Amino acid sequence: MESQVISKQRVTDHGEVFTGKREVDAMLDLVKPETERIDSRFLEPACGNGNFLTAILERKLCVVESRYGDSQLEYERNAVLAVSSIYGIDKLEENVTECRQRLFEIFDQKYTARFKQTAKKECRESVKYIFERNIIHGDALSLKTVDGKKPIVFSEWSPVNGSMIKRRDFAFHGLLDHAAMSELPLFSDLGEDVFIPKPQKDFPLTHFLKVADVKHT
Repeated sequence: MESQVISKQRVTDHGEVFTGKREVDAMLDLVKPETERIDSRFLEPACGNGNFLTAILERKLCVVESRYGDSQLEYERNAVLAVSSIYGIDKLEENVTECRQRLFEIFDQKYTARFKQTAKKECRESVKYIFERNIIHGDALSLKTVDGKKPIVFSEWSPVNGSMIKRRDFAFHGLLDHAAMSELPLFSDLGEDVFIPKPQKDFPLTHFLKVADVKHT
């Protein structure tokens, strides 16, 4: 059985105890329809090395394969959408690195097994970059990066017109500040959005295979 503790010192210093697979599966089964929605977003504010996020990704990719496995383009589009819906924060850098790696390996193994010789380097690079953006080395309590100097910023990835993706970056604290304001409704009586968070940065439409190319812009 996989250990849920790396060391007693890490438990003392960081309260780090990993959730076992049986518990992860049982908890995710409570929201099973959401875990099987390709575009349903999940955030784990203390993600550790990714036990919850890897299980969610596996469920989503199973749905992608069952629906779109016969078309490489449709598989790639929807696999990237599934990847882009997963977010995590952790205070320990080694956990962040391992979580990103585990998530990428799950995608890469399934993608390569499905398409073998035709799998694209560009698709792998897009997925790897999205995980770099979505799995953050930070403190979910302070809402800042671990050094305390910058706010945590998440990227929203929205599909547009099939193969294009719209990226917008939002400060985490801004999203939470709004969520905490229960007196301000999310929707009007007419069903229209009342609150629209303002992105910190708005990126031009980009092909889903090219999102890593704009990382320095």
